[in-house]
Amino acid sequence: MKLLTRYNRLTIMVTIMIMVVAAVVYYFTITLVLSKQVDKALIVEENEVQEYVAVNNALPHIFTTNHQSVTFTKTANKLPRAIRDTVYQELKGNEIEPARVLYTNVQVAGQNYLVTVIQSTVETEDLLKLIFGITSGLIFTLLAALFFINRFILSSIWQPFYVFLNQLKGFKVAENTGIPAIASNIDEFRELDSAVSIMAARVKDDYHTLKTFTENASHELMTPISIMNSKLDSFVQTGEFTDNQSKILNDVYGSLNRLTRLNKAMLLLVKIENGLINDEKEINLKKLTADTITQFEELTDNLNIEISSDLHDHTIKANLPLMEILLNNLIGNAIRHNKTDGQVSVSLDKKALRVINTGDNKALISQDIFQRFHKASASEGTGLGLTISQQICDNYGFKLSYSFEDGRHQFTILF
Repeated sequence: MKLLTRYNRLTIMVTIMIMVVAAVVYYFTITLVLSKQVDKALIVEENEVQEYVAVNNALPHIFTTNHQSVTFTKTANKLPRAIRDTVYQELKGNEIEPARVLYTNVQVAGQNYLVTVIQSTVETEDLLKLIFGITSGLIFTLLAALFFINRFILSSIWQPFYVFLNQLKGFKVAENTGIPAIASNIDEFRELDSAVSIMAARVKDDYHTLKTFTENASHELMTPISIMNSKLDSFVQTGEFTDNQSKILNDVYGSLNRLTRLNKAMLLLVKIENGLINDEKEINLKKLTADTITQFEELTDNLNIEISSDLHDHTIKANLPLMEILLNNLIGNAIRHNKTDGQVSVSLDKKALRVINTGDNKALISQDIFQRFHKASASEGTGLGLTISQQICDNYGFKLSYSFEDGRHQFTILF
């Protein structure tokens, strides 16, 4: 979820909660105020009746209007004064309306009378409905205005940040281009720009230092290896050796060859990880896979391994040498780690490349096989083949995975 969307939702939710609480408080406050106004009108009528009785020693005329009435009833004793809610039947239409009633007492010529003053509150309720409608309209208008303000004004405020974020996504440490500054007068954006620029410069320095060290280390390592190979060749030509000496020389040759392959593999891995191999072009993966399978025919014949393929057309944009290394690693491993009279199956479609092979009747540890220098068996490999394959897949957004089912090992590349 984007920050702006989350901010809009939280703002609208909080605003709605505040508005609901405020509306409830406002409603009851207005209701109380209007009720007090009606009670004051009742008290005014009460005072007028009492003043009339005091001056004239007689009851005023009974009168009834559409929304108010005053009546007098003889009582033996004085009844307590009270104001409460009631209902009132209007003269026109005979509708029953809500009302407030006041009960009080007066005495005329020694006779007690109960004075009943009724005031309709229908106009008060109409006023409340009008106020509620206006308030609701204002709330919805405010929410709509708040939504559009957040959507458009805040979007324009955050626009420099999103532009900067897109530029940051395209940042490549191997390139000499820097990160353009944020064109904004907002302090937080400027601080972010400064911090990221400093970090990017530091990363570039570290990268170039590592790159230089790797290249120098690889070059310097190849020199003594070449010298040892040359000296060893010269030594072999000096005379005949016993079987034990020949075995020792073969072991030395094997170790030097493995060291050479290891050096080249580590250098390749560093280049892939740092994005130094960028020569990409359209590759017919069906043809490349078929050619790779053909290259292993002699090895499969020697090991009596049956290899089958089901290849469909699929084109990708990638570096050709890297894709050759990827296919050689996966298909080569499926053959070398197989068993005599084993089977290898290679399938390709627009979604995935799958390499399935027989072999050890137990699953490999999937979380370890892609780690550097991990080897499932005591082979002469460098232990970097699957690590390089994983890095190549990551470099192009592919997903490399391993599974084991029905005694068969399967490596899958999802495009």
